[in-house]
Amino acid sequence: MRTLILLALAGLGAQLVDGSLGMAYGVTSTTLLLAVGTNPAAASATVHLAEIGTTLVSGASHWRFGNVDWRVVAKVGIPGAVGAFAGATVLSSLSTAVAEPAMSLILLALGVYLLGRFTFVGFSSRNLGKPLRNRFLSPLGLVAGFVDATGGGGWGPVGTPAILASGRLEPRKVIGSIDTAEFLVTVAASIGFLTGLGHQGIDLAWAGALLVGGVIAAPIAAWLVRHVPPRVLGSAVGGIIVITNTRTLLNSDWVGAGGALATAVYVVLYAAWAAALTYSIREHRRNLAREREEGRTGTSGDSADTAEDAKESAPSA
Repeated sequence: MRTLILLALAGLGAQLVDGSLGMAYGVTSTTLLLAVGTNPAAASATVHLAEIGTTLVSGASHWRFGNVDWRVVAKVGIPGAVGAFAGATVLSSLSTAVAEPAMSLILLALGVYLLGRFTFVGFSSRNLGKPLRNRFLSPLGLVAGFVDATGGGGWGPVGTPAILASGRLEPRKVIGSIDTAEFLVTVAASIGFLTGLGHQGIDLAWAGALLVGGVIAAPIAAWLVRHVPPRVLGSAVGGIIVITNTRTLLNSDWVGAGGALATAVYVVLYAAWAAALTYSIREHRRNLAREREEGRTGTSGDSADTAEDAKESAPSA
């Protein structure tokens, strides 16, 4: 019972982060299961079974709060389902010892870019509203789905920063659309795991505990992402990507750093992330104050917020 309660709390926390930042449920939950000795395939399968329920509730919540672009959901979700099914069926024979740190290095670079861009520049509305094309979204969904199934998480860390970096969709709609499309990915991955593994090693009670925690957190996260300023949200996402992938690299055979060195790196990263968030919040407040003084409601100076975002974010500022 103690284990189930801890898993439910972990699922609640993971979904709260995932639903508000567009990533981390799979990575957090899978890491916990691996830490207690579950084999990688069974851990990923258990998490994906739980995610069928959490992503369904999360998608419905994001839709309710107006955070979903259904065109993006279809264009990225269907290829993502294909990639997830393929990844699930080959996981038992696939070694990710080399692929994982390579992918983490790419994501780390992208995370640094997003952290710097949103912290010091804000969210540019110059490309906002331009269509996201199939030739970009389809390969992205295919790769993100495959990585998600084989790594026990990765749909959000791959899909969210890539679409955010395009600047063509508001951050809250990027997160809402990615979270909604993840339902298709988790269903496909679960079918693949059940085809390849049957029920071997899959703990349905653990999946249920993760599900309960995630379902409780999903509506809260969907509400939160609508009221967090885009500039601050982008800085938060960038920091999560940097810290998560730095951890993967430090623990990989490529680096193999541990002990005092790893601790020092984490201290520096968390301090830098906290400073970036503080700066983003301060600049957001400063620009809202300037807009009020000038008697305007559109975006000015700080391109981080559209007029709608500025109005919605004012209470949280």
